[in-house]
Amino acid sequence: MRIHVVNPNTTEAMTEKIAAAARAVAAAGTRIIQGQSAMGPASIEGYYDEALALPGLLQAIRVADADGADGHVIACFDDTGLDAARAVAKAPVVGIGEAAFHVATLVADRFSVVTTLSLSIRPIEHNLSRYGLGSRCARVRAADVPVLALEERNPAACDRISREIEAAIAEDGTDAIVLGCAGMADLAAELSAQHGLPVIDGVAAAVGLMETLIRLGHRTSRLGAWRPSPPKPYAGLLAGFALG
Repeated sequence: MRIHVVNPNTTEAMTEKIAAAARAVAAAGTRIIQGQSAMGPASIEGYYDEALALPGLLQAIRVADADGADGHVIACFDDTGLDAARAVAKAPVVGIGEAAFHVATLVADRFSVVTTLSLSIRPIEHNLSRYGLGSRCARVRAADVPVLALEERNPAACDRISREIEAAIAEDGTDAIVLGCAGMADLAAELSAQHGLPVIDGVAAAVGLMETLIRLGHRTSRLGAWRPSPPKPYAGLLAGFALG
């Protein structure tokens, strides 16, 4: 099977890190195709960045879909463009945030999320509520680490994330930690061993769930909100985005 793992931001180093995390957990016979937006912000921190990331993300998904990808993983923890991507793609689409939340509920009664900046707390809380998982999340925490500080292993950033996990264990009554950024993907195993509880990386969770969807033969339902939009002209920079 061929799984397209796409980074919605335009930072190549982060795309490489995400792809490496995906390949590390992929089953034998699964080919990871890494993708990246050709336009948009260097990192996605908040609603404004999400909006500007959408055209590049959707174009990358359309290209990979046409090339025969069996599934798509959106590697941004805010699940940037997930609904739009499901309406566009013929293959199923999984977001790493939603995947990580669901995996957490299978190994813990309550989990906490440790994300990057406080700007991301509300979008993550909104997604938890929308997915019906708000009651399973003890708290969404921010380590005050900018996304781009995670491009390479930054000792100060890693220490802040670790200290936030310690606080979650002490204060939240949490049984597991969900790492709230794709740039943290390479830290999960180390942090789990250090703190003695499941630490879940959304990239790994999404790849595993996507492999299951593909094996089961399930695709996105077209009976509800994820039906493609009716044909219409698109103007300006979006002229090439008409569906059909």
